[in-house]
Amino acid sequence: MKFEVTILGSSSATPIFNRNPTSQVLNINERLYLIDCGEGTQQQMLRFDIKASRIDHILISHLHGDHYLGLVGLLSSMHLNGRKKPLKLVCPAPLKEIIDLQLKYSDTELQFPLEYVFTNAEQREIVVSNNDVVVETIPLDHRIACTGFLFKEKKRLRKLIKEKIENLDISVAYYSILKKGGDYTDEKGNVYKNEELTTDSAEPKTYAYCSDTMYNESYFAQIANATLLYHEATFLNDMLDRAVITHHTTALQAGEIALKTNAKKLLIGHFSARYKTLNELLEEAKIIFPSTELAIEGKTFFIE
Repeated sequence: MKFEVTILGSSSATPIFNRNPTSQVLNINERLYLIDCGEGTQQQMLRFDIKASRIDHILISHLHGDHYLGLVGLLSSMHLNGRKKPLKLVCPAPLKEIIDLQLKYSDTELQFPLEYVFTNAEQREIVVSNNDVVVETIPLDHRIACTGFLFKEKKRLRKLIKEKIENLDISVAYYSILKKGGDYTDEKGNVYKNEELTTDSAEPKTYAYCSDTMYNESYFAQIANATLLYHEATFLNDMLDRAVITHHTTALQAGEIALKTNAKKLLIGHFSARYKTLNELLEEAKIIFPSTELAIEGKTFFIE
């Protein structure tokens, strides 16, 4: 099953040095989820061939402008391009007031249903659940209410061992029972354990998106063992005092978080505009956690 994330924006408060504010597109089994929508997101989508018509879920972590100011423009474009199918918006409740005000004064009535799911930054909650994935909020520690998002792939059914199934001449009608873990009993009463006839499916993968936050172990247990951990790394550690004041994380701390939570791989982003190049941030994180990469815009990372 496809499970990959494409970076659309990796800058922090302001777009600078060819880096755009935060936005990502997660593809899970050909369903697209837009995570945050900073200014210029729809232009980045055009640049990297991400079709807005395929997005049915948009998740906004918090209401600092670099994470949502591109949203109204994207909604307007969807409207102008004739979208009719519903769009689910997972976000802080005040965002509805902002959108309603924009639509009111532009005299716009969207031609598609906008379905809100409001987040609560005080506790973890399931905000999306379908056949492919469960999405939980991750309460974070930022200057304003902010949540990350934990995408957990659902466990797939067991896989049939073709040769054994054919040798026993098991009816197709019985396949679903075997895939769900049931044993097989033939006409003579012989019982074949499920483990003899099937193999387990791959371990479910997880993607933990940790938006703006300072170092705080309160969310570590929830993101433990992530297949891919995205964590903000706004500053180098020589600016730790500034990171604490602004409730952000340093690259060194991001590496420590990945190590302590046993992540398989770390992706860092949300870089301060003060950094023209990003190699120092990458090297700093890799001191603690070698399996680290930069969230480079336009790059797709496979979660495996």
